[in-house]
Amino acid sequence: MPERPLTIATYAAGASLAAITLVYVFGPTFFLDDEAANSSRSSRKKGVVGLINPANDCFINSVLQAMAVSPGLRVYLIREMHRRRLDGPELYKDITAALEEQQRRKNTKQTPEWLLLGLQQGLITASLKDVLDALNERPIHKKTISAQAFIRTIETSFRTRINRSQQDAQEFLQIVAERLAEEHYAARRVRRKSRREAVVSKATNMDALTSTEAESSRVLDANGQRQDPKFVQPPASVDNPTPDTDAALEETDDEADSQPFPLEGKLESEVECSHCHFKPKPSMSSFVTLTLHVPNKSNSATLNACFDGLLKIEQIDDFMCDRCRLEHAIQVVSRQLARASNSDDDGQRSSLEADKAKLETALAEDPEKPPKDVKLPDSATAPKRRIARHTRISEFPHVLAIHLSRSVWDAHSSSSKNNAKVSFPETLPLGGLLDRKTYHLLSVVTHKGGHNSGHYETFRRQFLSAPFSTPASMGTEGIYSTRTTPVPSASPSPIFSARFSKDTVSESSSSATETVPPLSPSTLDSPSSSSASSRSLQIPTLDRRKPPPTSVPLDAIPTLGLPNLPTERHIPEPPKRQPSLSKAVAFTARKRKVYDRWWRISDEKVKECKTSDVLAQQREVYLLFYEMVDGANA
Repeated sequence: MPERPLTIATYAAGASLAAITLVYVFGPTFFLDDEAANSSRSSRKKGVVGLINPANDCFINSVLQAMAVSPGLRVYLIREMHRRRLDGPELYKDITAALEEQQRRKNTKQTPEWLLLGLQQGLITASLKDVLDALNERPIHKKTISAQAFIRTIETSFRTRINRSQQDAQEFLQIVAERLAEEHYAARRVRRKSRREAVVSKATNMDALTSTEAESSRVLDANGQRQDPKFVQPPASVDNPTPDTDAALEETDDEADSQPFPLEGKLESEVECSHCHFKPKPSMSSFVTLTLHVPNKSNSATLNACFDGLLKIEQIDDFMCDRCRLEHAIQVVSRQLARASNSDDDGQRSSLEADKAKLETALAEDPEKPPKDVKLPDSATAPKRRIARHTRISEFPHVLAIHLSRSVWDAHSSSSKNNAKVSFPETLPLGGLLDRKTYHLLSVVTHKGGHNSGHYETFRRQFLSAPFSTPASMGTEGIYSTRTTPVPSASPSPIFSARFSKDTVSESSSSATETVPPLSPSTLDSPSSSSASSRSLQIPTLDRRKPPPTSVPLDAIPTLGLPNLPTERHIPEPPKRQPSLSKAVAFTARKRKVYDRWWRISDEKVKECKTSDVLAQQREVYLLFYEMVDGANA
């Protein structure tokens, strides 16, 4: 007996030693692996690509980070570069279309050929796509890249050097956006010329096939009679397109070229004379960044107040109205005609009467186009009127870039910064009641410092763009195509309850074999007997409360083209469950938490923040990037 406690103690000591050995060997590895896993998840959660700032490049880095978060801009760049790769680089080296357009516009400044070639090749578009793709990577660990390749592309495209002193981020954004728009329209011009040549070539080949038997000296009409060559329609060419080629060209204009540049919008300005209420034709102007002036009257303002400064009705004095000027000219000619009626000079009288008639005709048709052969009175003697000018956004851009101008100039032409707070919303509605557009805030560029120096930071929203959808099967047919099955069923499938009860199972188990007859090929080919139509089908349920069965005639239930099954069955109504409020609230909070995260990027430094932190940057906000919500017409 004394040996038994000794044996137990020996076993306990061995087990303790084994446990200590396991902890000593595997413990550090387990904790290190767990720490590495947590750090990788944390770095993946907080990972975003930063930009190196070698020499006062924060104005470039902030704009690139703000543009990188725009899905609409990135989709445009991807599609544009994909289209250029499909067309081939040789297509965009031909600048004849640009030179022909310059010749038609004689009053415009001539663009050098090297600049036209760079616009057609899309140098800035390709370089911007590369840097935005790199900024949208999700690195596991901290990663920084350099924007020097993009900067060198800009310097090569404009044949200039960017000064590395303190620069304005809005000016850099304006230069890049305008260049992107110019490259967009240059590419559209090249593709349209290529399609026109293809359509004309096809039409010429068709004409050559149909007129092989006709000779140039022997032209016959449809009746076989000799036709005058001057009435023969010349063959189609690029310089002389026929109506058929124009119609074919309109049909070949694809969707890619019909879509506008995402950053471009249009402003429409209209004036009205307060004296005669004449409204000239509204003037249109395009924009890629919308500049709003921050009010300097108070220490705080709203973004809507900044929009009011642009879109409100403005009263302007000492304006020369075209209609009032023509009316004044008619009055002057009438007085001259009254004095000439007393004289014997009939030539002067007839000339004045002709001038008066021309002025009255221009006044009735279009006061903005006075007669060219009639000398109007001196503009200094014309009456000056007060007009009301109204500006509105006629075409809304898909990506709205707003510049809050904080420059204040005094009487001595010295500038300072307006440090007033400007509150801006996360969701921005624009337009009228019938043309409402809704924009969502994507990124914000802030500026800290004075008017001549400071530092730029970027706040960009954390979310991944939605992937491209493939609603069509790209011309292929199969089980995943959008077309329906070639042999659809005659009736929709019936829906049975999935709930069963023990009582119903016990009641129907004995009669299940008698109630439902087996389906055989002979049964499917021949109609069922009349005795089967009097039977009923019992659907068992597992509901413990055993609700009373409901008899439903099977005539009202589709049978998928099968023979007549039993006439009625019992389908219990499932109990209605109340939705869990706690789960719904938890899901909403989790969804809101995902989209509530932002990156605060200062060159290489990256922090995480919330929407409330972004909206609190009211004194430093400088650039706002909104994107239109799809289907936001309200």
